Amino acid sequence: MIVGTAGHIDHGKTTLTRALTGVDTDRLKEEKARGITIELGYAYKPLPGGATLGIIDVPGHEKFIRTMASGVTGIELALLVVAADDGIMPQTREHLAILELLGVRRACVALTKADRADAARLIEVENDVAVLLASTPFAGAPVFRTAAAQPGDVGVAALLDYLANAAASLPGRSEAGLFRLGVDRVFTVAGQGTVVTGTALAGRVAPGDLVQLAPGGQQARVRAIHAQGQPAEEGRAGQRLALNLAGVAKDDIARGSWVVDPRMALCSERVDADITLLPGAGALGSWAPVHVHIGAAHHIAHVVPLDAEGLAPGARTRVQLVFDAPLHAVAGDRFVVRNAGATQTLGGGVVLDPFGPARKRRGPARLAWLAALAEWVEHGDLARLLAASPQGIAVSDLMRLTQLAPEQLRVSDDILQLPLAAGDHLLIAPAMLAPLEARVLDGLAGWHARQPDDAGLEMWRLKRMVAPELIDAVWSAVVARMLDAGTVARSGASLRLPSHTVALSEAEQALAGPLLASIEAGRFDPPWVRDLARDHRLEEDTVRALLRKLARAGQLSQVVPDLFYHPAPLAELAGIVAGLPDAQAASFRDATGLGRKRAIQVLEFFDRVGYTRRVRNTHLPRPQASWPEPPQV
Repeated sequence: MIVGTAGHIDHGKTTLTRALTGVDTDRLKEEKARGITIELGYAYKPLPGGATLGIIDVPGHEKFIRTMASGVTGIELALLVVAADDGIMPQTREHLAILELLGVRRACVALTKADRADAARLIEVENDVAVLLASTPFAGAPVFRTAAAQPGDVGVAALLDYLANAAASLPGRSEAGLFRLGVDRVFTVAGQGTVVTGTALAGRVAPGDLVQLAPGGQQARVRAIHAQGQPAEEGRAGQRLALNLAGVAKDDIARGSWVVDPRMALCSERVDADITLLPGAGALGSWAPVHVHIGAAHHIAHVVPLDAEGLAPGARTRVQLVFDAPLHAVAGDRFVVRNAGATQTLGGGVVLDPFGPARKRRGPARLAWLAALAEWVEHGDLARLLAASPQGIAVSDLMRLTQLAPEQLRVSDDILQLPLAAGDHLLIAPAMLAPLEARVLDGLAGWHARQPDDAGLEMWRLKRMVAPELIDAVWSAVVARMLDAGTVARSGASLRLPSHTVALSEAEQALAGPLLASIEAGRFDPPWVRDLARDHRLEEDTVRALLRKLARAGQLSQVVPDLFYHPAPLAELAGIVAGLPDAQAASFRDATGLGRKRAIQVLEFFDRVGYTRRVRNTHLPRPQASWPEPPQV
């Protein structure tokens, strides 16, 4: 169990820590000289049963609130220290507020220097402490009278027994998830190299594992581990760890960096979050600068309110924090906000989306998504999160939100898993597809009403009309489901309502057969309208009008004016495009035997109907685009 001390300067936190563990956490020369704690100190005490009690001794001086805030991250129980002679002081209140803001929910109180106060004073301070804690999650926390400077003090012994029992009854922290550790110290050891220390907030790590710095991106190999002050073969969530890293130098790592599983290393400059200002804080307007303490990191950010015009004292507001440089965070991370001068704690909050958008951040859909994320952070219900995502969630994004590896994600069997690029998958609830299917039906019905002689719309053109914002994977899934269900039908490359047909007269049907046969026989280089009219002894206008009608019926595709392709060879050409590593005019020409001009015409046709997209001189198949199989005759 990790215990963090909190309290005013010179109230005896370090002396109490030494009495509990036998370790002097004032390790810096300046701390010894000044008699106060400047940096975080760490002490460990083996407990009966094999457990270890870890105590983080944090500074109490006002100027060192920043260091204190980083020390609280990851602790499981707060040890609030109040000197009996001084009583409650300003930093006592500020430390208590920081504990609440960072989500600590268990605490006990050490009334130190009890030998310096009479019985009446001790009762008075205990009553003051009870009143202070009454409106907090720590109401009713046990109070121990201690005189830590006196050897064998019974109050210290009673406090240690309480901490040991609390450690034994504390539920084990889940070790599921991807490894993540916030760095609060970095140094070098002669003959060993770079060492970082911090509290592991998720997952586990072992010697030989590959980790990555975030931000920074440098990768390192874990050479050795100390957990709770002892050599270990593994480090786990909830433990204080020292990691000896190979492959990175001390100068590559800063206090506040994160050491994470490489899959968690993506960083962002925009973080959407909920912020609550303390009742005594001043209001904050849009773009107000603040100091943000998250983990052991300290950043400057600007506040952009999302659901209000500003931030009011005592209120909870949804905001986007815009940072000057990328930082690492995950949903559920707690943070503290201080004013622009770093002299006052204003409040704190919880991260909802560590990858906030730069545009449309206040739209209804975006705010609804943040509300779903808030539910996820509070309840951890993955089904709710998926049910609130109209476009689904990529597994890679869900992994970064939940800190769970793909194999650890537990989703219900009815959730659709759609393939994405680079081996990723999109998870989407079937209920999310119903509104999209309705838009498809409405779009086709409108098109049929306006263009009754057209067979329908090519699926990617239809997408641009009814769902341009939709990602390709979801669109492909919607169309496939509707085709399987029979709610839409396909005519060649076009989609249509099942009730819609384009009818040919008997005379047109008689002419169409020979013309279609000639076009199919031409394969990749079919005859032009003028050539068909000559070969079949027909008027050009008659041939042109009939071929256009056949194209509207989905039996042909018009690549350029007066040039029509049969579905079978066009499907072959689409397959050739998909198989080329670099589909440019020259490579496509060589693969098909077409001339350069014709190759360009066909490639531009594929761009136009949405099968490919042009990037400079290359025509790239869209990740989820597929060319329909030609109808069987």
